[in-house]
Amino acid sequence: MVATKLSLADFLSLDTGPEARCEFADGEVIEMPPESPRNILVSLFLLQQFLQILPLPWLRRMDTEIVVSGRVRIPDLLVLGEDLAALLEDTGRSTITEDMPAPLLVVEVVFPDKASEDRDYRYKRSEYAARGIPEYWIVDPAKATVTVLTLVDGLYEVQELSGTAMLKSPQFPTLSLAVAKVLSPTS
Repeated sequence: MVATKLSLADFLSLDTGPEARCEFADGEVIEMPPESPRNILVSLFLLQQFLQILPLPWLRRMDTEIVVSGRVRIPDLLVLGEDLAALLEDTGRSTITEDMPAPLLVVEVVFPDKASEDRDYRYKRSEYAARGIPEYWIVDPAKATVTVLTLVDGLYEVQELSGTAMLKSPQFPTLSLAVAKVLSPTS
């Protein structure tokens, strides 16, 4: 028996989403594994840093879906910007649809397994570029790297940071973080 694939509209009508930690790709609901304690601390640390320079309504952490290339993703951290934050205030479900502006920044903290690595480094990279997201960070505690991808002419330019390097956001120039602190926020 062949399972019936869902449409994007079918998925968005389901009573699921960020609370259930389900993404949607290729007609299938993908239940995300629970986050590792380290990954939770990394995303909380980054949220704390952004709260020092941006208004609270601009920020989302593991609670907002984004539709990209017919798929639905739940990033670890999103910086929305003023217009997108205002649009989301009036919706019943925290979902950034294709007719809304792109977020200013998406951050993914890589879960330590092969499927998550492929999703964050390969698939989401092309999906977020196609969606026009100007900045995408891949924080990889297992590899001890932070990859900053900046959208230029529809493609991401890559800067890989590690060790004693400083993470500086092209969009938020007042933000400057030690990569080592991002990767190990409690040390």
